[in-house]
Amino acid sequence: MNRVKMLAPIGLILAALVIYAATFTVNQWEVAIKLRLGEIVDSEYAPGLHFMVPVLNNIKKFDGRIQTLDSRPERFLTVEKKDVIVDSFAKWRITNPGQFFRSTGGDSGRTARLLSERVNTALRDEFGKRTIQEVVSDDRLELMQILTKKVDTDAAELGIEVVDVRVKKIDLPPEVSESVYQRMRAERERVARDLRAKGAEAAERIRADADRQRTVILAEAYKESEQLRGEGDAKATEIYANAFNQNQDFFSFHRSLNAYRNTFGRGGDVMVLQPESDFFRYFKEKAPAGIGISPASGTHPASEPQPAEESALQPQATVPMPELGQVSTPAPIAMTPPAREHQLLPPATAVAPGAASRVTPTTFSE
Repeated sequence: MNRVKMLAPIGLILAALVIYAATFTVNQWEVAIKLRLGEIVDSEYAPGLHFMVPVLNNIKKFDGRIQTLDSRPERFLTVEKKDVIVDSFAKWRITNPGQFFRSTGGDSGRTARLLSERVNTALRDEFGKRTIQEVVSDDRLELMQILTKKVDTDAAELGIEVVDVRVKKIDLPPEVSESVYQRMRAERERVARDLRAKGAEAAERIRADADRQRTVILAEAYKESEQLRGEGDAKATEIYANAFNQNQDFFSFHRSLNAYRNTFGRGGDVMVLQPESDFFRYFKEKAPAGIGISPASGTHPASEPQPAEESALQPQATVPMPELGQVSTPAPIAMTPPAREHQLLPPATAVAPGAASRVTPTTFSE
């Protein structure tokens, strides 16, 4: 009896060990297969507790979650015979644990190598049908779908399902990138030159239109100013004419005095005139009617005759020259030559510069 009591705990321990060895659990993220002497017996195990024959059976568990295969960048040829370097990755998971174990032996490295070969083959086939422009444009999404479907079909023999295949980056080889960048730079420069040329053309058009408008505005303004100036000149001429027509002799005499002032007042000029010139008529003719000697001079007006004795004693009347730069109304003068004398200039009188104030008539007696 005592011996039974001693063996009972041992039996319980052995029974617990046997039960532990005969059971196994499958987690929710796992898939499992049962082997009997290296041969697959069962591969359809749901998550939970399962039994097996110890020593005779063996259990293999694999990760049933979606896994990522990040391949190394590979070089492919496009339909244009241009090399591109493609960096891609694939998402996959185990769907048939038995087939997966028979194909890869459950080795993750071998699985990655076999799947990478199939992904590269699909990429090579699809890139060989397209140009660089097509693989980087909107057709890229369609390319991903075709790749996913094709790789999934090829990887079915491995007991796995390819969920997605994506291209991360497409690069040109270093020896090709520089020439492509140069061509792109030249194209952008050409577009920039075209835009600058169009801008310069628009600027010239705007500038020409502004110049035309400026010319038209100035011409219209000049036309209007000339019309106004002409009307003003006509009005002034009419006023001057009405004013000077009241006494034409005085106007003629006043104009001659202005001519003398302008001629002899500048200096540095030489004039050669005939004595009969109309320019000196007021030096040798009587004063116009209405112009006489002022009462302060004590002489008779030019219209009254003078006795011969008085005229012989009086100095010969000369036209007083106005001072240079002085504008004033000339005082009444009497230009009455003495009897039997003539007031003449020499046949040719040369007026030297600065000698205008010394020009006086020369008297000759018969």
